[in-house]
Amino acid sequence: MGKVARMLMATPFTTLQRWCRQTFSAPTRDETTTLYRDWRNLFLWQRLRLWLWLALMCLLSFTLRDIYGLFFPFAELQHLPEVLRTQRLVINIAMLLNILICLALHKTKLGRHRPDLLFLGSSWSISLASQLFATIRGFALPDTIGWSLLFLSQAVLIPVCWILHLLTQVSVLTYYFGVNTALGLKTPIPDHPEIYNVTFILYIFWFCAICDIGVYLYDRLQRSEFYARQELESAYQKLKVAEAKYRSIFENAVEGIFQSSPDGRYITANPALARIYGYSLAEEVTANSTVIEQLYVDPNRRAEFVRLMEKYGSVSEFESQIYRRDGSIVWISEKAYAVRDEKGKLLYYEGLIEDITQRKQTEEELRVFFHAVSHDLRNPVLGTLMVLKNLLARPEENISISRSILERMIQSSDRQLNLINSLMEAHVGEVQGVILQRQTVQLLTVVEAAIADLEPLLEQNQAKLTNLVSADLPLVNADPTQLWRVFSNLIVNALKHNAPGLLLTINATRKDDKIYCTVSDNGVGISQQQSDRLFDLYFRGASIRNSVSLGLGLYLCKQIINAHGGEIGVNSALDAGATFWFTLPISSPFTG
Repeated sequence: MGKVARMLMATPFTTLQRWCRQTFSAPTRDETTTLYRDWRNLFLWQRLRLWLWLALMCLLSFTLRDIYGLFFPFAELQHLPEVLRTQRLVINIAMLLNILICLALHKTKLGRHRPDLLFLGSSWSISLASQLFATIRGFALPDTIGWSLLFLSQAVLIPVCWILHLLTQVSVLTYYFGVNTALGLKTPIPDHPEIYNVTFILYIFWFCAICDIGVYLYDRLQRSEFYARQELESAYQKLKVAEAKYRSIFENAVEGIFQSSPDGRYITANPALARIYGYSLAEEVTANSTVIEQLYVDPNRRAEFVRLMEKYGSVSEFESQIYRRDGSIVWISEKAYAVRDEKGKLLYYEGLIEDITQRKQTEEELRVFFHAVSHDLRNPVLGTLMVLKNLLARPEENISISRSILERMIQSSDRQLNLINSLMEAHVGEVQGVILQRQTVQLLTVVEAAIADLEPLLEQNQAKLTNLVSADLPLVNADPTQLWRVFSNLIVNALKHNAPGLLLTINATRKDDKIYCTVSDNGVGISQQQSDRLFDLYFRGASIRNSVSLGLGLYLCKQIINAHGGEIGVNSALDAGATFWFTLPISSPFTG
């Protein structure tokens, strides 16, 4: 029963508390936030000191009046009851002592950390002192002037924590109306002995309400401004951090970062751009003497840059040769876009510049390499193929090796010749990518040919290969020689990176309109860092054994599969083996 009663009693209070929070809370912030509470307490403590000194001077002025009135009575006070004329000096002195005690407490640690308690104590020491005196003397004292000065001065000088103002008011009014009514006390004024009337109640109510509303609105305004300042400060700090990060990126970037004007001069440049152009300081790049058009080896490149910008609004991989400060020539690649205002007027160009001289040199070396390999291997392969064909053309059957082996050797040589021819075609025509000689292909035939050619290598590495490719798979429109290269490279790659005794599995399944092929092994696996770069040009794994490879195998596999319209990738982890996969489009009657 006791618990139920407490719940019933708590419900109205809880409802009132919730209503107060919803009605008087800040629009966007919680009043109990630590930062604002600390600021408000400091404000309350500082203003309380000012108010205490003002209250002290106010009471002192009334005390001096009463002392003077002892010797020279004021006619204006003669209508007061005798008890008030003779005892008001005692009341004022008691309140003065209370204010002095509050001023002393204000300097203590308690006053500094709990200014709210000091606020209530100082208010009650003034408002209730006269009430207690009147109660002891057996009458009620409606101190309208004293209450008005107290409540108004607090609202003007300490306009925060409206709930404290309300407590001071409710406390003294509760005492006045409650205690005096309970004790049946009357006022000492003969004409108005009752403790209240309608005019008195309306005056006190509206006076207190106006003071509290003023405090609440000011407190709410201060709270909003405080959080606005906090958000502004936070935004400023974030802006400083972002600016510092941008400055760090700008200063430490490997690529050159620039802004250039439409008339062809650099507005801003970072240190990396200065290094690319051979300057020691970025300010030298942005000097008025630096005309971008004059930096290009081909002066028409700037006009082409502007033309592309006007047409597309941006450029990417815009490669050119430029003069450095010392007169040397380097290759650069520009990626930029046009910056315009809200009316579409061109303001400037902004972008990145990368020094690609080394890449260009590597590409040239690669072309030379292809040409050299093609030239050096073409004649030996042709000679070997001719000898094999002549042996096979003899009428006698007494040959030291079987005809099936010779046929396999001829097929292998044919594939090598096709490979060399494709390399030469790519070099002669300077065509990037892979040239395909498409035809309808059964995938099993290609896989079996690759396995047959690598049988000696598989035996040497004591590797076991399982072929799960089915003969009833749909046909693909592909270049059989290039697919043979893919399967051969993936098998050889697995053998290179693992110890002898490797288990290999080749499989192919249909998925929608594509064939999904896999070459899996149970080897050492590949780290994620290596997997991310595995198909890059010239990338070589760290675990290659006894290899003089340039790292072209997987790169070529990617080029071949992409040329067929498929995708290639790897699923692996360290000590978990590796599965290389690629897709091929299924052949259709409309495929050319």
